[in-house]
Amino acid sequence: MTTAYVGLGSNINDPIEQLMQATRLLAATPQITLTHCSAIYQSPPLGPKDQPDFFNACVALVTSLSSDDLLSALQRIEDSMGRIRHRHWGERCIDLDLLIFGSEQRNSATLQLPHPGIAARDFVLKPLRELVSSDFVVPGAADIDTLIAGCGSHGAQRTHFSLTSGSERETCSDNK
Repeated sequence: MTTAYVGLGSNINDPIEQLMQATRLLAATPQITLTHCSAIYQSPPLGPKDQPDFFNACVALVTSLSSDDLLSALQRIEDSMGRIRHRHWGERCIDLDLLIFGSEQRNSATLQLPHPGIAARDFVLKPLRELVSSDFVVPGAADIDTLIAGCGSHGAQRTHFSLTSGSERETCSDNK
């Protein structure tokens, strides 16, 4: 079993519900057990500014899938939720990024691990920090607190929403 961390993002079509739905679909995926979910953060778009703010969160999971198979599962969830890629860094109903997969470091045409933008994005690092200890080291980089201190700010602010609100409260701890 491998511990992995996935970033979730949305900025259209009821973004909070999109994040909740993606979390439910992840929890229902065979060979994946969600273990922890972060709060939801809001930030201005990193890309084109003529789009709504983004809402982001992270989940921790354990899986017996390979990194390639987990990436495929994430892409199937995006497709099932109606993700359409209109423009680079543009608006989207859901975005699921495989951030970290155990200690794997990889740079292939289909997958980069850890995610190449992880160290420069506070809207990823802040929710990820909720899931890991202060001495957690991003493979090939630095500990999480050092990365947060050095990444600058994209304006990510914690909201009062959580992936573990209401009926989703058990989603991140149920074992399959």
